[in-house]
Amino acid sequence: MPEIDSPATAAPSAPAGVVVAESATARGRRARIALRGLQVLLALIYGIASALPKLIAHPSAAELFDKLGWGSAGMYTIGALELAGAIALLIPVLQSVAAMALGALMVGAFVARITVFDGQYAATPIILLVPLALIAWARRKHNADLLRLLRLRA
Repeated sequence: MPEIDSPATAAPSAPAGVVVAESATARGRRARIALRGLQVLLALIYGIASALPKLIAHPSAAELFDKLGWGSAGMYTIGALELAGAIALLIPVLQSVAAMALGALMVGAFVARITVFDGQYAATPIILLVPLALIAWARRKHNADLLRLLRLRA
């Protein structure tokens, strides 16, 4: 029985499967671009909106960390970790690890928001955790590259 190509899978002049492969390639390219855009957006959020106020000791950040009982040392430490994570989100071999590390910070931020701040703005770290988990999963193949690099240096 001859194969029947549906209009959605092949063009009349192309062999079966060719258009599907091009379509999958185009979809994959769009997904990679969207994921990269998400990484850049998150890097900007963590670098500018989150880390910068902590690193310049903005009064609002200082007040939050004083209420936590961590003072300026905790504020600068978290700010430096967020800035490092933001930069690492843009470095291919570090993308997955950076997303996981920032995710761990968001879990800590969520716990702090629930326990110390009575749940005020507790949804923000959870909302940020979702795209971080997506990046960590989608870029997980880079973890093997990172391990290879670390083993070469050891």
